[in-house]
Amino acid sequence: MRIDAREAAEAARGAEAQYINAKATFDRSKSLKDQKFLSQAAVDKAKADLDAAAANRSAAGASQSHANILAPISGMIARRHAELGDMATPGKPLFTIYEPGGLRVAASIPQYRLNDMRNVNTARVEFPELGKWVTATAVTVLPTADAATHVSQVRVSLPPIPEATPGMFARVHFVLGQASKMTVPASAVVRRGEVAAVYVISGEQRTSLRQLRLGEAVGEGEIEVLAGLTSGDKVVTEPVKAGMQMKSAK
Repeated sequence: MRIDAREAAEAARGAEAQYINAKATFDRSKSLKDQKFLSQAAVDKAKADLDAAAANRSAAGASQSHANILAPISGMIARRHAELGDMATPGKPLFTIYEPGGLRVAASIPQYRLNDMRNVNTARVEFPELGKWVTATAVTVLPTADAATHVSQVRVSLPPIPEATPGMFARVHFVLGQASKMTVPASAVVRRGEVAAVYVISGEQRTSLRQLRLGEAVGEGEIEVLAGLTSGDKVVTEPVKAGMQMKSAK
C-alpha cells in the first residue's frame, strides 16, 4: 500500500534545507574561528545546531519512508479494512493476510492430558468438510492454561494445503499410545436406520449380511469394530455390488 506522502515529503525538504543552512553556518564559524573573529563558544553552538539539523533530517526521511507499506509475509489477502481516501492511523489494521504454507491448527487440551502430551511431536489432522487427512509438521504445547476453561492450547503446524483457509474446522488426532483394534473400511459399512452391518464372504463363497457394533473412527476411512466380526472374516468392500448380487441370486 502507499499512503499520501506529500506532507511528509515537504517536511523532509524543509529538514534538508535546515541541514544545509546549519552546515554552511558551521563551516563559516570554523573559518572565522581560525581567523580569530569568533570564540570557541560560537563554534560549539554552530556544531550543536548542525547536529540537531542532521537528526531532524534523518527523522523526516524516516517518516517519508513510512508511506510505502509492505506486508511482512508473502501471502493472500483475506480482508481489506481500508479504502482509498481513508485516514491511516497507528494501530489500525489495513489488510488481513495469510500465508497458505504457514497455517496451523489450534487445539484445546484438558489439563489431565498435559502429561501425556509432553512427548507428542506429531499428529494427524482431519478436515471433515474437505475429506482430507494430513500429517502435521510440528506440534507445540503452550506452557500456560486458560484461567476460565482450564485447558491448554496446542499449536499444530500444517504443510501447504491449497484447499485450506483460515477459520476452517479441523480435528486433530494425537497418538498417545498403542493398541490393537479391529477395523473395517467405512465405505464397506451398510447403515439401515440405527443398524450397521457389512457383507461377509463365508468359506463356501456365500455372501451374508452381518450386523456390527461399531466404535469410533480410526485413521483415514476406518471404523473400529467392537462386536460382530472375528479375525479372518472376509469383508466385502463394495456393499452396493454385493447387495445386488444377493438379490439376483434369490
